This record gives sequence, C-alpha cells and structure tokens, in this order.
Amino acid sequence: MTAFVALLRAVNVGGRKLIMTDLKALAEDLGLTDPRTYIASGNLLFASDLPEPQVKARLEKRLAEHMGASVPVMIRTAPELDRALKANPFASVAGNRVAVIFLDEPPAANSIETVVNVVDERIALGKREVYVAYGEQGMGQSRLRIPAASSGTARNLNTVAKLAELARETR
Repeated sequence: MTAFVALLRAVNVGGRKLIMTDLKALAEDLGLTDPRTYIASGNLLFASDLPEPQVKARLEKRLAEHMGASVPVMIRTAPELDRALKANPFASVAGNRVAVIFLDEPPAANSIETVVNVVDERIALGKREVYVAYGEQGMGQSRLRIPAASSGTARNLNTVAKLAELARETR
C-alpha cells in the first residue's frame, strides 16, 4: 500500500466549485484507502495498491464526470513530497511566500529562460517542480508567467509541509 497525495488543479477558483466532502466520497467510490482532504484547494490524501499512472487516470476520469470538465491531477507519494519539501532552494524565505508548482514531468532545462513579467520573484527548477520565491509584491500581485509550469498546480510551502506530514501518517 502506497501513501499518495493528489493535487487537483484549478478547483474552487474561477467558479469551478468542488466540495471536499464530494472529493472524499469520489475517492471512496474509486476504492482508495482512507481518503481525506486538506483545506479546500483540492488536496486529497489516500493509500492505494495501484501504481501512480492508474491512480491519476482513474481520479481524472471520475473528476471529469463529476465536474463536467477536465480536472488535471498531479500525484505524489509521501517520499516524493518530502523530497520536494527538502529540495526547496529558498529556505530563508517564509513558507507563505514560496510556491511549489507541481508538474507531471520534469521541467525543461531552459524553462527559466521562457519566464516573463519577472519583478522581484526568484525561480528554480526541481525534479518535477518549479519553485518560486515571491518578493515584496507577493503572490497576489505578481504577474509572473512561467510557460513550462502552465499545466501544473501550485501550493505554498506551508501547505506542502503539512501535506508531507499528513502523507507520512497515511497508510
């Protein structure tokens, strides 16, 4: 049994409402073990004997049926979340000012070269993540665009730390 975290993209923003009790029920219907959610931004913790690609495909299919639209899902195991947390290159920046953008695939080596609208943000590439440290204007005012991360989903470092902790407890 592997502990997983599913990070849903673009739910509970822009009118795409997904109630977390519905997400939990959907996971139970799929036979995922001990599903639970964390905050309303589309974070699902569970365990499964299925490999990551199957878990991802089943969740995305069921979410599309439920939502009436595609909902991309990034999947990480508990050790992968720990690794992403430890790999944070911006350790001196407060966790609420650092975003981890989770991707399905590793970002291209030249991804930083394609970034636009940089003011005071700092960007670094991870294994299957892009890290962004936001400066004085913060996340809410930033106009930063990272084309290589457009298909990913972001969580601030505080949320990633809590998800990693909860994932370690999931069995």
